[in-house]
Amino acid sequence: MGTKHNEVAKRIADKKGVTYNTGQGPDVQTSSQAIEVETESTIADAGRQLAGFRKPVYVAGASEKATKKALEHYKNSTIGVMDPNGRIIKRSTRKRK
Repeated sequence: MGTKHNEVAKRIADKKGVTYNTGQGPDVQTSSQAIEVETESTIADAGRQLAGFRKPVYVAGASEKATKKALEHYKNSTIGVMDPNGRIIKRSTRKRK
């Protein structure tokens, strides 16, 4: 992944008090959320990464353009959307455990 992706993932992980995951699975995971950071060209990949989680899940756009694309792509899904600063733009409707 690119530098912008890493910067955003690290920023959000720091805000959540967890470590950025560079391996398999969501980029940022807390006990109550799973967050996948995506660029404009990889927005559609987030759905596969977040499949199966039984807690609120979010796609965070690595840029404003990526955030807008995520809002459009996931508008009719249970997946929420965050901006590059980790602010929730569209709330996830997935139920907690």
